Amino acid sequence: MVKEVERAGIPVVHICTVVPISLTVGANRIVPAVAIPHPLGNPALEPAEEKKLRRGLVEKCLKALETEVDGQKVFED
Repeated sequence: MVKEVERAGIPVVHICTVVPISLTVGANRIVPAVAIPHPLGNPALEPAEEKKLRRGLVEKCLKALETEVDGQKVFED
């Protein structure tokens, strides 16, 4: 699905827990998630720390959307 949306000219960020799978399916902008059971957060953290973690993911995704890519790129940090 990610590739089809990109073909339509809409940039997409694929947040994933297993990067090799995203690479295999051909996603262009890949942002690694936190962990398989909780990809976009960590319930073990205090609320303020979890908010900071989630905000960081959103900011990383926005940076990925702003970045021109030619092929696949994993946005680690």
